[in-house]
Amino acid sequence: MFEPTEIPRLFALPCGVDFGAEVVRGLQDRMRLSQPEDMARVELIVNTLRMQRRITAAFDASPASFLPKIRLITSLVPEEASAQEQPSALAHRLGLVALVRPFLEAQRDFAPSSSAFDLADSVAGLMAEMEEEGVSLEALSNLTVSEQSKHWDRALSFLQIVLQYAEQNSTGPTARDTIDTLLRDWETSPPQHPIIIAGSTGSRSPAHRLMQAVARLPQGAVILPGVDTEMPRHGWRALASSKIQEDHPQHRILALSRDLGLEVTDLPTWTHTAAPSPARNALASLALRPAPVTHAWLKEGPHLQALDQALEDVTLVEAQTLRDEALAIALRLRKAADEGTSTALISPDRTLTRLVTAMLDQWGILPDDSAGIPLHLTAPGRFLRHVADLRSDRITAEKLLIVLKHPLCHSVAGRNEHLRHTRDLELHLRAEGPPFPDARMILEFSQAIGAPDWGEWLVACLFADAPEDGARPLAQQLLGHRGAAERLAAGIAAEGTGGLWEQLPGMAARRAMDGFAEAAPKGPDVTAQEYLALFQAILSREQQRDRDAGHPHIRIWGTLEARVMDAELLILGGLNEGSWPEAPAPDPWLNRAMRKEAGLLLPERRIGLSAHDFQQALGAKTVWLTRALRSDGAETVPSRWLNRLTNLLGGLPETGAPALKAARRRGAYWMALGQQFEAVARIAPAYRPSPRPPLDARPKKLSVTQIKTLVRDPYAIYARQTLGLRPLEPLAKTADAAMRGITVHRALEAFIEDGEISQEAFLRTTAATLAEDVPWPEMRVLWQARLKRISEQFIADERLRQSEGHPVEFEPAGRSTIPHLDFTLTAKADRIDLQSDGRIALYDYKTGHVPTHAEQRRFDKQLQLMAAMAEAGAFEKLPATPVAKAEYLGLGLSPKIVSAPFGDGGPAQTWAELMDLIEAMQSPGFGFTSRRAMQRDNDPGTYDHLARFGEWDTTRNVTPEDLT
Repeated sequence: MFEPTEIPRLFALPCGVDFGAEVVRGLQDRMRLSQPEDMARVELIVNTLRMQRRITAAFDASPASFLPKIRLITSLVPEEASAQEQPSALAHRLGLVALVRPFLEAQRDFAPSSSAFDLADSVAGLMAEMEEEGVSLEALSNLTVSEQSKHWDRALSFLQIVLQYAEQNSTGPTARDTIDTLLRDWETSPPQHPIIIAGSTGSRSPAHRLMQAVARLPQGAVILPGVDTEMPRHGWRALASSKIQEDHPQHRILALSRDLGLEVTDLPTWTHTAAPSPARNALASLALRPAPVTHAWLKEGPHLQALDQALEDVTLVEAQTLRDEALAIALRLRKAADEGTSTALISPDRTLTRLVTAMLDQWGILPDDSAGIPLHLTAPGRFLRHVADLRSDRITAEKLLIVLKHPLCHSVAGRNEHLRHTRDLELHLRAEGPPFPDARMILEFSQAIGAPDWGEWLVACLFADAPEDGARPLAQQLLGHRGAAERLAAGIAAEGTGGLWEQLPGMAARRAMDGFAEAAPKGPDVTAQEYLALFQAILSREQQRDRDAGHPHIRIWGTLEARVMDAELLILGGLNEGSWPEAPAPDPWLNRAMRKEAGLLLPERRIGLSAHDFQQALGAKTVWLTRALRSDGAETVPSRWLNRLTNLLGGLPETGAPALKAARRRGAYWMALGQQFEAVARIAPAYRPSPRPPLDARPKKLSVTQIKTLVRDPYAIYARQTLGLRPLEPLAKTADAAMRGITVHRALEAFIEDGEISQEAFLRTTAATLAEDVPWPEMRVLWQARLKRISEQFIADERLRQSEGHPVEFEPAGRSTIPHLDFTLTAKADRIDLQSDGRIALYDYKTGHVPTHAEQRRFDKQLQLMAAMAEAGAFEKLPATPVAKAEYLGLGLSPKIVSAPFGDGGPAQTWAELMDLIEAMQSPGFGFTSRRAMQRDNDPGTYDHLARFGEWDTTRNVTPEDLT
């Protein structure tokens, strides 16, 4: 294929060309005079799997011929090494977890214990990097940390222990070992068949060394992607002399050329195909010059040619928000799909790409996403995580229903019955609890609804192999978790595993679980909570991708895949700092100075690689550049490369600025198109409702506590009494104010009935009641502490109350009927005492806000009405008796007693006011106005959403509406 030469063979391809197609074209041109079978002897080494597929597709599009042997640069493992059984990478990391966990327990300020696997993963990555770059453990031992903070000294000391373990438990031959083996073989017997490396820039040390060796082989060659063929010789010299050259896009190309003794400007091109836009390549080359020599802009900028043509096919989208940016991209992709235009969105911002994918779904377009879907976000991944979460702690109603409603739970025949039982269980848990369902409760419920088999199956899945407290072997935790998931998926029949392991996501999840099971014996003993964190971390590193499901013309790539360049339109999305280039991942072990001293990779190298990807993509025929001006409410900073490009163009008022303005104008068109697409017809806001239902549909019975609601928010009475709407109780039970009030009421009732009025008895009784009614230990402690705080004052007040009389009724029900109004008032008093003078005293316990005298006079007339009912004999076991007093007993942080203000007319006056209110409610002109007299404007109403509050406010006029 190649003529003999002493000069290493290093070829270049300019930015913007279809790299895979040009590699094939140059290969076919050089093999044109050879025998057909000679092509099969060619060994082609590429950098990515997508590049491999692209080259294969280019051969498929050519006339029939033999294919070369195409290999990935990451798979060059000697056959004897691959035949040996080596521990998996996951097993290696699980072994490191056993070392990381004790360190985190001893150094709790270093990182949370849940990050043990993440730290082990970072240690393994650091170990691999050290092996690739030829950095020994001694190099870390000799690092200077005396001037560093204590954190780095502590991390380095631990790191040395971990790395010694890692050296003793190697996962097999590393990339460096592989390259060393190849180079030794080539020294004694260099291969005579053609070997070509295409697409790599040698950013890693093993690849760099391999590329040098291949370039010097008798029939070897290296094809460099995205070489800046527009940079003049003095520009390359400036790059070579710059101290911060690693963040330049051409740095790795320059480094390889210099190591081979070649000048980049003298490199031959692999083919004679011209770049799609040489003028744009020249613009990018000047814009991306090293920062210390950007004064070249002043000299060379005015000489840039045809900038209007360079930016003719460039669109600059500067959206206000990330969502606006995604919408503009989605609209362009939709147009590309309609036209059959091959298009690729290139962005490291996964939030942006997922937004675009979601927006394309409304048109039935599924892009071919090279990154796939993280396995933990697929249906099987979510189901497995939910089951692990269910086993990690006490089962809550919320966690239980998440699992039972999942599409993979009971994914066999009879699922409709399963969903019906699940719905009934949800309603039961909302209405009656408990917050932590147990086996007994589930069995009793299933018996009550006539589905005992369903309850027994559910109990067997959830409680038969429930994890015990304390640590268990990792393999045992995994076995229990997998068994529970499979039984839940199999359903009552308990045969097979349902749909859990079916289809591509299920098969990917099964492979991940099998790999985890194989590596689990290497892991430490873990608790159920630790297992959950570990499982989630492992699953999140796996990807599931269906390469056949995506649209053939719409693709989403990572930045590395910009080198493939086989799309007619490239959209470079998310061009903001922190996104492109991505912010360096935090290194918990070595800071930048320590990495530099040890000879490890610096963040600038990764930035340079990302810059190279950007420069290559910018050279494509048609390019979109997009960014969001704001993200999460904060202003963003444009990517440094986009910033350089726009600054250079803006500094050329006669040529560059008009071209840049035109590119922005094209982007503004798509932004306006997005606004039109989402524009909706204006709908008039809702009016403030005040329905007037027929008289026979109005409430005939209310409780004394609802009278306040009738005054403050009549619409709530209409919704509840007339429409019969009841709000669902929350599924996630919490120790809220309502539960606290009920529990304290029960405790006080038990205390008073016991008869021993002492602080010891008070605390003993309240503690027993809390233990029985409150399933949250922390809330029991908190509420008991509050009760203890008020106990002394309450006991003193209680002795005074019992010196005046004695309790005769706890929570008696009362009922008063008003015949001429056809209305009934009901009540339930907390406590009624009979005093020594024959009158009674009414007491109401309040654990929250105690109504003031002013509130009671106008709105909260609960005590006054109960007093009127008591004097009228409304309580069944009490005759009509005069009321001496009615008091609220405040049991909050500041205990207080507030009496009911009866006024001059006493309870009779309050009763007369009630008659007036009920007569008004039963008059045809009475409207049940929403939020008529709320205590505070920001007080929530139970039925505010039904009244569409928010579309109107309390300053709006009421709009009565007669209903029929």
